[in-house]
Amino acid sequence: MNLKDRLHRLTGESAKIFSTDSRQDKISELRRKIDKIMDRRERLVSVHPPQIKKTAVSLESVIPGTEVETPLGRFFLSRSVVSSMDFHGRLRVGDLACAGMKAAALLSGCDKIAGFSIEDGLFLDTETTGLSGGTGTFPFLIGLGWFENKGLVTCQLFARDFSEEPAMLAYLCELASKRRFLVSFNGKAYDLNLLAARFILNRSKDIFSGMPHIDLLHPSRRIYSHRLENTRLVTLEEAVQGVRRTDDVPGHEIPQRYFDWLRRRDAGPLEPVFQHNRMDVISLASLLKHMTDLVEKAPDSTDAHPADLLAAARLHQERGDLETARRFYEFLACSEKAEIAYAAKRALSLIYKRAGQWKNAVSLWKEMVASDPYDQFAVEELAKWYEHQAREFSPAVEIVQRLLAGSRPLDAPERLAMEHRLRRLRSAAGKGEKSRS
Repeated sequence: MNLKDRLHRLTGESAKIFSTDSRQDKISELRRKIDKIMDRRERLVSVHPPQIKKTAVSLESVIPGTEVETPLGRFFLSRSVVSSMDFHGRLRVGDLACAGMKAAALLSGCDKIAGFSIEDGLFLDTETTGLSGGTGTFPFLIGLGWFENKGLVTCQLFARDFSEEPAMLAYLCELASKRRFLVSFNGKAYDLNLLAARFILNRSKDIFSGMPHIDLLHPSRRIYSHRLENTRLVTLEEAVQGVRRTDDVPGHEIPQRYFDWLRRRDAGPLEPVFQHNRMDVISLASLLKHMTDLVEKAPDSTDAHPADLLAAARLHQERGDLETARRFYEFLACSEKAEIAYAAKRALSLIYKRAGQWKNAVSLWKEMVASDPYDQFAVEELAKWYEHQAREFSPAVEIVQRLLAGSRPLDAPERLAMEHRLRRLRSAAGKGEKSRS
């Protein structure tokens, strides 16, 4: 189909011959047909275009704050204080200011943090023009928080347009220079990389480079992922902190709200964005307190979920604090939840074994075998003890034979190893009987 046929089809006209063969007449005819097509398109467009506010809401009328002027320009700053007596979920804000720093160091894996106080910390969360990161992503709102006199100061730096970024970053550096460590949620993978890129683009020093950092996403995954659908901050708020957000703006809507602000200068849709960011900062402080309490308090003095305590015990064990891990496991070995009790007994028996506390370890293995004769772990550990420590081969032969004869399948390598162990035990048992005779 040639161009003329397509135009006839679009305009609804029947095909006809041009009245003249001159080039100018053909062009005029084509223009006429194109104008007709555009006229039809306009008639098909909705007669009810979206309504746009005639009067935009100013930023200062919905967000308490002020304009800050720096040598590099201006930006908007909103500052507020959450009283120590105010509640955030189950805890008062004053309680949040009592987070244990040794426990915080344990969670982060950074021993240096143990020597700081909670007032040295800076809580950070950003809102950006995109969720994927990269040099084209712009952090238009930077939320900060720190403790003063048991209250939590929240400070939000807002770039009203892209030109205000240098001033905003300079002020951020000024505030951050007064703090000694950073607290974020997924900051290692997102916020800090993004800010580092913005510092480079603005030819500024990266104030956060080398600063001790507690990224709460990673310990949250270690401790809570076993029982929660996900470890997003909003999920942890509800499940751990007892906070439920109402009318919260979805994260994926936030970039578009900023772009709309740049076009219309209507601050109404930005109000929920500021609320969302401020809530994130407060929840960072709250989550840090809940997690430090979990790992540092005696397990029998808290109402924490048993599975969370089990995860905390494993964290202590992995960090090399076997004494604290042992206390947690001993408490959890009596749990009414069978899977928690079993996991605690298994881990505890190995701690006893490593410490040479054979009586305690064997007691647990025998208890586990009595409860489940086909428990491969307990059978193998008990058989090792019979063979190498007690030198009693017959009981070891008995429990290994029963395991192999059971209906519970073993992986091929595991079965081969057990069969080899059984042959060795039978041989040793036979030699023992000959020597006694």
